Parts: sequence; structure tokens; C-alpha cells
Amino acid sequence: MIIKNATFITSAASKRQFIEPNKPKIAVCGKSNVGKSSLINRLAGQNKLAKTSAAPGRTRLVNYFDFGEFILADLPGYGYAKVSKAEKDKWTKTLDDFFADKESISHVFLLVDIRHEPGELDRQMTEYLHFHTIPFSAIATKSDKLSRAQQKAAVRIVAAGLKLGEGNILPFSSQTGAGKDELLSLLDVIVERAKAESL
Repeated sequence: MIIKNATFITSAASKRQFIEPNKPKIAVCGKSNVGKSSLINRLAGQNKLAKTSAAPGRTRLVNYFDFGEFILADLPGYGYAKVSKAEKDKWTKTLDDFFADKESISHVFLLVDIRHEPGELDRQMTEYLHFHTIPFSAIATKSDKLSRAQQKAAVRIVAAGLKLGEGNILPFSSQTGAGKDELLSLLDVIVERAKAESL
């Protein structure tokens, strides 16, 4: 897949603002500060398509981007401690509402930090996606922080933590672009499958 001109569409704060595109919809989710915005920017070949921040918890809305062949939905990060309970509850409701319409979701990219064993919230998200039979792939971000040998060991730990096969974990670096070609190939498969299912 070649992505030529990805563009921002809109932000949604509630269910009534969600959009239902006439092309495959792929969601990106994960903990706060796991690198969702950086992955989106690397995938788009742009530096500022998705806003990044050193402070976790910046994404509080569902942000939609048009990637030509598909629509990408950037979901609020979960697990950031330094926000109020009311704010956390709001994020949780937004995520619940988004995933409630599971038939409209072609695929989910679950991002985890390759340097750390998946946390309880990551495991809960994996179990949630399995339970609702929503197709997903685990993307292990920040792979440039580890050597190749360290990456192999880390992938085993991530796979075990999420109860997935090692082949289902894709190491990715927004800094170097490592893993981008593999991700683009995966997107080809996802989009073609979604098109076939819509016939």
C-alpha cells in the first residue's frame, strides 16, 4: 500500500459525533504515551498530522484521519493516572461507545511499549477484543530503544503477556520507520478483506 495524502477529518467527543465512513475503519488504541500519534504520523509520512505531546493523556477525543484506502480512528489513551476520575470515566464511556458498534470496525491496532511487559489494562483490552471477535493486531512500539536481540526477547514477553503468538506481534519504530513496510503490507490485507466482506 502507498499512502500519498493522509488528512485529518474531525474529532469526536461523544457517540453522536462519531462518523461512519463508506470505507474500512481501523482503530488505534493503547495506553497513554505509547506512541499512537507518532505511529500515525510515520504511517502518513507527515510530522504533524496527529498532534504529539511529551505529556501523556493528550488524546481525549476520537480523532479521525482519511488515509485514502481507509479511515483511521485514533482513540483516547487509557491508563493515565494523573487525571480526575470524572475524566477517566468520560474516556471509558467514549471507548465503550466506539467499540459498541463493532460491526463497523474493520481492524484494531493495539499498541504496547516493547520495553515493558503488558499491563493489566493491555490484557483487558486484548480480552475485550477477543470476546467481541473484533480483529486486531498488536504493534510493539519504540523498537528503536532495543537491540535486535533484545527485541526478540521483548516480543516473547509481550506475546506471553497478551496470550498471543509471537508472529502476531509487530515491532515498530516511529523514529526509524522500522516495521512500517510490514504494517503497510498488513493494511493491504485488512483493506482487501474488508472490501470483500462488504460485497
